[in-house]
Amino acid sequence: MILPVVAYGHPMLRKVCDEITPDYPELKPLIANMWETMYHTNGVGIAAPQINKNIRLFVVDTIQIVEGFDEEDKRQYPNEKPIKEVFINAQIIAEGGTPWSYNEGCLSIPKVREDIRRNETITIQYVDEHFQPQTKEFSGITARVILHEYDHIEGKLFIDYLSPLKKRLLKKKLDDISKGKVRVEYRMVLPK
Repeated sequence: MILPVVAYGHPMLRKVCDEITPDYPELKPLIANMWETMYHTNGVGIAAPQINKNIRLFVVDTIQIVEGFDEEDKRQYPNEKPIKEVFINAQIIAEGGTPWSYNEGCLSIPKVREDIRRNETITIQYVDEHFQPQTKEFSGITARVILHEYDHIEGKLFIDYLSPLKKRLLKKKLDDISKGKVRVEYRMVLPK
């Protein structure tokens, strides 16, 4: 089932999310719905707060990005390993490498894209959809997408990394999103 996406300004996007246990109700269908919603919206990741759930859960699929690399991208990101994974109760345990900028967007903040600096590599602990513990290192685009989704479960948005001037310049667009004055091909949950 395709779920509505929570729009910028909704308080759910600013909450630090709660951990869950294997007996979380309807977890398997929820994960399936998150994948379906993510693909319907042409996203590469989606976090539970974006579908109005205050839990530490997000999904990431960077396969299409990496398969779509041109020759310059392949040279720039030679070690890129695409993933399709479920992250539950994730905790970043290390970030490293050289910070680099990349143009990011967000399903909850449609039609807004900005260059955001993030670290090149991350190490993250989490449990997968079978509640098997994982500790993995990721780099490049995949690390960036994970960091973006991880921020969601920490109550942060990519625009939080912008300068105060950039934020002021985006204020009208952000206000319009909060009021539902943006055209997207998916349903959105607006702030009350």
